[in-house]
Amino acid sequence: MNLKINNKDDIILKILHYFVTEEDYKPVIINGLNNEIWLENMEKDLQLIRINTNYIHNNEQLNCDTYKAKSIMKSIKKNTFTFRMNMLNLLLETGDAVNLNKSLNVKNIETIKVEKITDFKKNKVVSEFFPKVKDAILNDKMDPVDFFKLTDDMNQKTIKNEKKLAKIFSQKKPVITYLLIVINIVMFLITAMLKINNIIDLNYYLGNNYVMVQNGEFYRLFTCMFMHANLIHLAFNMYALYVLGPQVERYYGKYRFIAIYLVSGILGSLFSGVFMSEYTLSLGASGAIFGLLGSIAYFTYYYRATLQGLLRSQVMPVILINLLIGFAMSNIDVMAHIGGLIGGVLVSMGIGIGDKGRTNDRVNGIIVLLLMILFMIYMIISK
Repeated sequence: MNLKINNKDDIILKILHYFVTEEDYKPVIINGLNNEIWLENMEKDLQLIRINTNYIHNNEQLNCDTYKAKSIMKSIKKNTFTFRMNMLNLLLETGDAVNLNKSLNVKNIETIKVEKITDFKKNKVVSEFFPKVKDAILNDKMDPVDFFKLTDDMNQKTIKNEKKLAKIFSQKKPVITYLLIVINIVMFLITAMLKINNIIDLNYYLGNNYVMVQNGEFYRLFTCMFMHANLIHLAFNMYALYVLGPQVERYYGKYRFIAIYLVSGILGSLFSGVFMSEYTLSLGASGAIFGLLGSIAYFTYYYRATLQGLLRSQVMPVILINLLIGFAMSNIDVMAHIGGLIGGVLVSMGIGIGDKGRTNDRVNGIIVLLLMILFMIYMIISK
């Protein structure tokens, strides 16, 4: 079999192979574009890679093309709820009149011309952002055997990534969620029975009150999240846990889910203690439940390229609506909600998602979380 590969296809395949297999970029599907390939990796400093094979005749056409690329980048930025985004713009077909030094300078877009594969490998911008490129096998010539090997490598990488995503999004039995619901219900029934028989009011002895915490009863920061004032209070919180819990448990796994729930609940209790009066008794799992919302927000942000628009269109509105309800009703401990929400984001950042997560993000999440907990404890003690 005779297989001829032209120079442009050869360059495209090699660049694609490098970014997909070595830098973990994934294709972005954008409707209405011809002769362009877009790749994304939100963990990189250059989140987008654009490979443009359209012919660019002169600098005026280059400026128009760059503005088009910037508009698409803005759309991706909006859909993925990304505050800052940078792009590497690779031009494979340019006329002699195109001079990048005299072209319009567009912020956050690095544009380079690639006429042969060495233009890509030895480019200063590419070397700066992708140090591994110097060790990559990117030869000028490729025979058909290499062609099939490169395509097979990319297919295997794609299959591997798809399996990881399938594992994360697959349905799992939410054992911990159901266990937490049972614990909350049992604690409510025990409390109600003891109160009816005038034996003891567990809400008073296990609820959160900053004066009692100051006196050394720090266990209240933990126990209060399993206590509820009445049946309606319990029903609302358990329904929210029933809806949100399985998602978080599926996304993060059982042990990470426990950490998110408990630490978020404790941070919610600390926030509540800082802002409550000495006569206030705070009860309920809502701080921990808002922590689950925070963890879902972090997850959808982390996978914002895969779950395009979900954070902006669904998750954030739910969070904002619930916070507004808390501010509107006087008997809701909205500070516990805010503390739990922050805790959910920070714990999720600190523990990471599966085998993903940059070390810097994890370290920053843990440090900020610990500092916030210590600061809130200090605020309660010195109140």
